[in-house]
Amino acid sequence: MSYDELTAARVRQILAGRRDVTETRLMGGLCFMVGGNMACSVSARGGILIRVGPDGVTAALKEPHANQMKMGAKAMSGFIRVDPDGYRTDAALTKWVGRGVDFALTLPGKKKKAKR
Repeated sequence: MSYDELTAARVRQILAGRRDVTETRLMGGLCFMVGGNMACSVSARGGILIRVGPDGVTAALKEPHANQMKMGAKAMSGFIRVDPDGYRTDAALTKWVGRGVDFALTLPGKKKKAKR
């Protein structure tokens, strides 16, 4: 299963003005990195993953269509999954992506590793 190309294009549009964004394929999804840190991902299982940090989960889960991110039975600390209805509008998607970017910017930047 592949990620939703339309959602990925919408996220690219939101992040288009940033010079610190890279994309990485991860577990069938497409991850958007800001300063070398994951901000969000378009999931292969549907929806988007947003990195809000451990302190941001409680507030994010109060939003409609937001759920705790799980891998198998284990909850992933600092990550939430947003169902497609939660980012149907451009304003809603921009808000969620912004949360992920805001958190990624609190982390120390990572430099790209040189390819050998």
